[in-house]
Parts: sequence; C-alpha cells; structure tokens
Amino acid sequence: MSNDPIYQSQEKNAEPKRPIFKNCLKAFLIGGLICVIGQAISTFYMYYFDFTEQTVGNPTTATLIFITMLLTGFGVYDRIAQLAGAGTAVPVTGFGNAVISAAIEHRTEGFVQGVGGNMFKLAGSVILFGVFSAFLVALIKTIFSYLGGS
Repeated sequence: MSNDPIYQSQEKNAEPKRPIFKNCLKAFLIGGLICVIGQAISTFYMYYFDFTEQTVGNPTTATLIFITMLLTGFGVYDRIAQLAGAGTAVPVTGFGNAVISAAIEHRTEGFVQGVGGNMFKLAGSVILFGVFSAFLVALIKTIFSYLGGS
C-alpha cells in the first residue's frame, strides 16, 4: 500500500461503491422472513401437536435446519444467500447451510473422510462456542442462585 496521496485518491475513486443501505435492508427483510417462517412453524406445532411455548423451540429449530439443508442440497438456499447476504447467515438457517455445504463439497472423498470429516469444520466452532457460552451462563446463574438471587 502506497503512502502517495494521489495514488490513494485514485484508488478510492476506482473502488466500486457498495450499496450499504440496500444490502442492510435486504438482509433485514430476508432474515425477518426466515424468522416469520420459524414463528409460523412454531404456531403450527403448538396448534396441531400440542407443544407449549416452552417445548416448541427445539422442534422448530430442527425443522428450520432440515428445510435449509434441503434447500441447500437443491441449490436454492445459495441463491437466496447471494441476495440477502448476512440475512441468511445470522438465523439458525445459516448453521444448517454451513453444515450441509461442507458435506456436499467433500462428498467425492467418501462418506467417512469426506462428508463426516469435513461436515463440522465451520459448524464445529459454532457448536464449541455455543456450548461454552451456555456453560458460562449456567455457571453464572448457579452462582447467583446460591448467593440468594432468583
């Protein structure tokens, strides 16, 4: 990188302008749509399968991940992700996409070394830090409950 001010101004002028507001709006709308779909699935499970608000979370999450994996396998989710950007990466569907994408990418190497060995490369860190942060929150809650908090 040069310290020449003329070069830096030319570089800045040549850099393509990013539509930040438009990208944020698309991410917000698509991510929100994913959340609305998740809420519809939750409502469906509560109405037809007698789940409660406390018990409906896990089957809803599993259903969203399953739908994402199907859409990724058929190549649909990647097109949605190109349009929405972070709007598809932030909800739990981004986790499902990361797992199945790695599995699809390495399927030619076999089920054990290819799919099994590479499936959780990216998702493994998400699982690790998710479990670790849940442990920390539970530890803090336990400490507070022993100290007389509720």
